[in-house]
Parts: sequence; structure tokens; C-alpha cells
Amino acid sequence: MTSLPLPPVARLLALGGELAPPPPGVARRKFDLAHMRTLLGALGDPQLRFRSVLIAGTNGKGSTAATLASILSAAGHRVGLYTSPHLEQPHERIRIRGEAIANADLAADFEWVESVAAGLVANGELPHTPSFFETITAIGFLHFAGYRAPGTDSGSSRPALSAPAVDLAVLEVGLGGRLDATNVVEPLVSILTDISLDHTEWLGSTIAEITREKAGILRAGGTLITLPQHPEANQVIGEVAMPLGVHAINAADYLPALDRNAGAEGAARALRNRYSLALPAGLLGGAVLTLDSPLAGAHQQRNLALALAAAVTLHKQNGFALDQQAIEEGVRTTDWPARLQLFSSPETGAPRAPVLLDAAHNPAGAWALRAALSSLPISGSRTLVFGCMADKAAEELAQILFPVFDLVLLTRSRNQRAASLERLAAAAERTGAAYRTFDLSEQALAAARESTPENGLIVLAGSIALLGELQPVLRAQH
Repeated sequence: MTSLPLPPVARLLALGGELAPPPPGVARRKFDLAHMRTLLGALGDPQLRFRSVLIAGTNGKGSTAATLASILSAAGHRVGLYTSPHLEQPHERIRIRGEAIANADLAADFEWVESVAAGLVANGELPHTPSFFETITAIGFLHFAGYRAPGTDSGSSRPALSAPAVDLAVLEVGLGGRLDATNVVEPLVSILTDISLDHTEWLGSTIAEITREKAGILRAGGTLITLPQHPEANQVIGEVAMPLGVHAINAADYLPALDRNAGAEGAARALRNRYSLALPAGLLGGAVLTLDSPLAGAHQQRNLALALAAAVTLHKQNGFALDQQAIEEGVRTTDWPARLQLFSSPETGAPRAPVLLDAAHNPAGAWALRAALSSLPISGSRTLVFGCMADKAAEELAQILFPVFDLVLLTRSRNQRAASLERLAAAAERTGAAYRTFDLSEQALAAARESTPENGLIVLAGSIALLGELQPVLRAQH
């Protein structure tokens, strides 16, 4: 019996797995920006039709990108935001002024890219079908450029071809920087967030090697915004930036002062950061900013500084309108879920333990989560639902996180890259933590609900894929 063809979004998702270990005897896929440029050229070079900011780093890229986009949107600009990975559905990655690309437009654009790519492969202009990330990046660029897939209904709400859909696109690098599919734009500003060890099999085994890959987003004569960080990272950034004549801006001048009464109003208040920042006298009249950020954790202070420095730089250097009200409103309304995101007990029904979601998936993120937990006014026991990807440092994550929980429930997402329960259990054994294993993430969450008292706390962490599976369940329960 002939099987029916998969719908467009299912075919898009089927392209995933480029980071998964290849089968025995098959070489690991190599990425080449020339392939991305060939694909985009056949699509009309949409990446050349909009201005952009490009953000690379190990941790904080998404938080910085979301905050910057929110600030500039509050100032009245049409801002595109491209992030990865997605939590639940791929259309979440592509947004304009906070609104995700419509599923119908995503499907139409995918079919356009798919058809063009097939022709390029058939003609020998591409060696193979573009990866999932290359394809979704091309779709994002088409959306921001205002390009409409051939045959799209002329009554569509999407912009006409005559004008780009955005004034600026804030682009988060997917992996590394030098060879990342996003690194084909000419950014007005490049941002480097904190750099640490992650994806070592792709980027290198040292901070210096990883930094060199991420610094590949810098441009000759361009502008770099960053903060002082690991000495090895600082040295490599300088080595890459100086020959290029990069204008470097230290965002340390934009580090806001934390002004928070942690715990006085419960966990929800403790998971919101209040800051103040006095701007230089020549900038927006030397305003004193009062910043109320929904992004929790001390580490967010650095991400906020990078976003503020970028917004001010775009204002001064590129003429983007900006005022005190826009900055404060943009920070306050930043939407970046699953980063120390709290689901409190519902107002109706029996009280139960709150649930905290955090995308901690590498050692630096795990330390940030552990630090945030120490500030929460929780008197009852704590339960961790944990699962991570096979390419992550599961053993180190376990050493950081597991000892601060009364019970650890190990599980795995349905993602093909998820680490095995056997490996996670071995890591838990070495920490001495009390643990149980569950084949399905929903089972682990249900067990956490049953075993955690209402004055306790449930934490879900380890991978975005795991949080993406459980977030709909939590929404339904709250």
C-alpha cells in the first residue's frame, strides 16, 4: 500500500538530526557556508534585504536576543527575532514583534525552499539536501525579507515583495558562529555572550577553540558588544577582533544594579529581578532606569547589560529611535519561557507544589540554576525531573544539580538525541542521590506531583526538548 506524503512541517522536522551521531561507517556531516549562500542565492538572497544583529555565545544568547528585540519593539520598530531551539513547534523560532510566523506561511515557505533545494541538488550545485537548521534559517530570512512563496494567496497578511517585513532582525546563532547558517548576514552589531565548554565535539575541547569559532561572527570594521569573561576567551576575542579593526564596546557600563527584596513575596517575586541603571549624562538625558525583568537569576544581569548596550548602540550608531519608556517597557515585557519559569499552584483545587522550568543543559547553566535555587523561599522537599541530550556532559550536570535535591526522577524526551536512562542512572549513582527512572517524561512529572508536598518545589531541567514535552502538560494543569 502506498503511504501518503508527509505534510510540510513534518517533512521539515524530518530533516533534523544533523547533530546526532552518524551511523557506523558514515562520516559526520560537515557544514559549509558556501552551501547556505548557494541556497539563499537561488531564493533571491533574502538575507540582504534587512538589517540585523547577530548573537553568538554559549549561554545567554536567547535571553539577550529576546530582551533586545522586546526593547526595540517597545520603541516602535518592526523587529524580527530568530532563536533556537524551539520548545514545542518550529514556528516559535521565527517572530516579528513577538508574533510567530503563521503555520500556513511556514509550510508554504518550507515547500518553496524544499523545491529550490531539490533543484540545486539535482543540478549538482548542492552536494546534499540542506539540514533542518539551514532550512529553517532560510525560512526565517524569507519571512523577515517580506518574500512571499510563489503561489501564495495575494490576500495573505504577509508583506509584499516591495519592502522587507522588519526594520531589524535579531538573530541567535544556532551552533558556534563561524560556520553557522545565520552567519551569512552583514550585522550592524555582533554580540558575544558568555562562553564556556559546550558542543565540544563540534567546536573544540578548550575555551580558546570554542571562542575562535564563536568570534567568527565578527566583521571587518564592525561593532562588537561583549563583557569581560574567561581570560582565554578574552584573549581570543582580542586576537580575532584587532586585525579586523572591530569597534569593541564593553557592556560593563550597562550592568544594572540589582535592587530586589528576595523572598519577601514568595517564590514568584524572588524569580523576578528588579534593577536600576543610571545612564551617562549625554544619553537620554542621563535617565535613571527602573528595570523590572521577568528573567530570573543573577546571570541575567549580564544578558540584560548586553541587550541594553546593543539597544543604545543601535540608537547612537544607526539611528534607531529609543527612549527611557521603551527601555523600561521592553525589559518588563520580555517573553522568554522555560528560563527559571515558575508554574504556581492553581487558584482552584487542592494546593500542590509549584513547578520551575529551566533550560539548564550545560555546566554553566546548571550552576546558574543551582544559584537561583538557593534564593527561593522553599521550606519543603525538592524534586528534580531531569533528562538531557546524549552529547551533553550528563555526569557533570549530575554532580552540580543532583546533590541539592531530595529526589531525582530521571527520564528522557522522545528526541532521538536524548541520553539513555542507563547513562543517567550511572551518573546519579556516583552522586549518591536518591533517584528513580521513567521511560516517559509525563510519567516522571506525575510521580513528582505525587511525591512532592505543596510547600516543596519541582524543577524540570536538562534539555529544551524535555521542557517542550512537559510545558503543554503544565499549562493544561494550571
